[in-house]
Amino acid sequence: MGVKKLRPVTPGQRYRLAPSFEEITTDKPEKSLLAPKKRSGGRNNSGKMTMRYIGGGHKRRYRIIDFARKKHGVLAEVKTIEYDPNRTARICLLEYADGEKTYILAPEGIKVGQKVVSGPDVAPEVGNSLPLEKIPVGTIVHNVELRPGNGATLVRSAGAYAQLLGRTGKYATIKLPSGETRMVLITCYATIGTVSNGDHLNEKLGKAGRKRWLGRRPRVRGVAMNPVDHPMGGGEGKSSGGHPRSRNGIIAKGQKTRSRTKYSNRLIVSKKK
Repeated sequence: MGVKKLRPVTPGQRYRLAPSFEEITTDKPEKSLLAPKKRSGGRNNSGKMTMRYIGGGHKRRYRIIDFARKKHGVLAEVKTIEYDPNRTARICLLEYADGEKTYILAPEGIKVGQKVVSGPDVAPEVGNSLPLEKIPVGTIVHNVELRPGNGATLVRSAGAYAQLLGRTGKYATIKLPSGETRMVLITCYATIGTVSNGDHLNEKLGKAGRKRWLGRRPRVRGVAMNPVDHPMGGGEGKSSGGHPRSRNGIIAKGQKTRSRTKYSNRLIVSKKK
């Protein structure tokens, strides 16, 4: 996995750093695991634009990902490693011994033909899913559950990983990619390894049109607007407009937005950096 520098035969390719796709083994997804993906264009049910800068882009179909891995004790073979237009990570197609097929997030280093399995008594090897109480302390994991049986919600983007720091009573302590350290129930499942496509952060689109293909419309800076449109608008020339803030006045740099009464505050050992 990596990025490639293109020969600058057009201005849009001069600064582009494109994914190499060398790990992809097929360009045809499994039809039984596809679902339609509707787009709103940022409009609500009455057609009013409620989210700016959304619209256009290439048509996509959703790949149904198995984040829960509830088929315990059944060996599955990795059939393909595929591109998913809806996420930054790569996905891989598993075929279980009984013939069922599912998609999972591809861990870094997984190969076609490799066998993976989930369950409480499996080996802590790359691609295997097991509860935090069975994972050795210090192990790198991803796809971490917050509620047992609900499926993974943490550490799912390209190149992300968490580290299991220890266990105390019914809780395990994990360090998340943000730098936050928090406690999670030891009965929650996690997958061994790092999420694939770690070079995603090095990609450069190269031109504005590629952003449009991804469904993002041009973003207008607040300081470029009029005073009626934004708290930072107006002024003569390139005046900054005071403290950076959103259109509805929420300060953008450093203001805490987390609720003081949130139920999970007691589970956070140390805040993110």
